[in-house]
Amino acid sequence: MAFWIIVAALAIGVGAILGLTLMRGRVGEAPPAAYDLDVYRDQLREIDRDLKRGVLEAEDAERLRAEISRKILAADAQLRAGGESGGQPKALGLVMAGVVVAMITGGGVLLYSQIGAPGYGDLPMATRIANSEAAREARLDQETAEERFAPEPTGLPDGTSDEYMALVERLRETVAERPNDQQGLRFLVRSEAALGNMTAAREAQAQLIEVKGEAATADDYATLAELMINATNGYVSSDAEAALRAALDRNPRAPTARFYLGLYMTQIDRPDAAFRLWRDLLEESTPDAPWIAPIRAGIEELAARAGERYELPPQGGAPGPSAGDIDAAEEMDPEARQEMIRGMVAGLASRLADEGGTAEDWARLINAYGVLGETERARRIWTEAQAVFAEFPRRLATVRAAAENAGVAE
Repeated sequence: MAFWIIVAALAIGVGAILGLTLMRGRVGEAPPAAYDLDVYRDQLREIDRDLKRGVLEAEDAERLRAEISRKILAADAQLRAGGESGGQPKALGLVMAGVVVAMITGGGVLLYSQIGAPGYGDLPMATRIANSEAAREARLDQETAEERFAPEPTGLPDGTSDEYMALVERLRETVAERPNDQQGLRFLVRSEAALGNMTAAREAQAQLIEVKGEAATADDYATLAELMINATNGYVSSDAEAALRAALDRNPRAPTARFYLGLYMTQIDRPDAAFRLWRDLLEESTPDAPWIAPIRAGIEELAARAGERYELPPQGGAPGPSAGDIDAAEEMDPEARQEMIRGMVAGLASRLADEGGTAEDWARLINAYGVLGETERARRIWTEAQAVFAEFPRRLATVRAAAENAGVAE
C-alpha cells in the first residue's frame, strides 16, 4: 500500500507542477508577443539609420516600414488578447493541466500493470527461502517428470548397424536372466544410453546400485542422477535430487553431482546456493572438464541473481604439462625428463606472461619448475600468483598447494 501512495503522490506532484506552468505561462517573464514588438521596433530604428547613411533607398525604406508596421499591429493584437499568459487562454491551460495529471497517473498505473507485478509484496530472504522449500516439496518424481518432459524420440543414432542392435538385444536378455550380473548391467547402461534410451539406462543403473548395495559409490549415484536428468530433458526431479544427495554423502567433492545439484538449485530459485556450488567447481576443475562450458555460460547471470560481484576467470586450456605428464616424466631418464618438461613449460610460461590464465595453469607451471629443480623460478611465479589471485582465496589456495608441493611457499 505504501508503494501506491508514494507513486500517486509523485504523479500528482509532477502533474501539478506541469499544470501550473501551462496555466501561468512563462512565470516572471514577458509574453512572447512583447519580445516580438521589441524586435520590430529595433528593425524600424535600423531602417532609419540605414536611410541616413545612404545604404537604403527611400522607396525600399518605405516598403519595409509598411511591412514591419503590419507585424507590430498583429503582435500588439496578440498581446492584448492573451494578457499575461503568454498568448495562451487560461481556460486552455487549466484543461491541459488536467490532461497532463491524468496521463501521468493513469499511464503510470497502466504501464505498471503490464510490466510490473501488481499485488506482489516484498520478498525478504527468509520468504524466498520458504518459497524455495515449497517448490522443492512440490517437485515431480522421476516417472511423472519423464511423462511430462521426456525429449522427443529421434530414432537410432546414425551408423547403428543391425549387428549392434542384435548384440544389445542379446545383452538385454542376458541381464534379464542374470539380474545380479554387475558387469552385464554396466554394459547395458552404456548401450541403452548410447541408443538414447535414457529411461531404460537409468532403470539399469538403479538395478546396478541395488545389486551393489553398500558398495555403491558416489560415481554410481551421480551416474544415476545424470541419466535421470537426461531422461527428463534437463528437469531435476525429486528422485534425481535424492540420487545427487546420496552421491555427495559418499563423496562431498563429487564433481558431476555438484554440477547437477547446482542446476537443481537454479530450478528451485536458489541462485545463491547454485552460485557457490558452480563457482567452487569451476575454480577446482581442469579446463577440459565437461561441466566447464555450461558453467562458464551461465555463472555470471547466476552471480547477478545471487547479488554477488563475480569476475569470470580467463578461459584455460593453455598448452603445458599436466599432472599425468609430470608423473610420466618421473619414469624417464633425467635428461629426457628435463627436455620433455622444458618443452612443455615454455609455451605455458609464455602464455601466462602475455595473457594470464587460470589458477590451475599457474599451479601447473609451479609444479613443472619444481620438477625441473628451478626453485627460484617457481618461487618467483608463486610470488606473482599471490598478487594476481589476492582477491580470489579459492584460486589462491589451488596455487598455494602447488607451491607447497614445490617447497617454495612460505
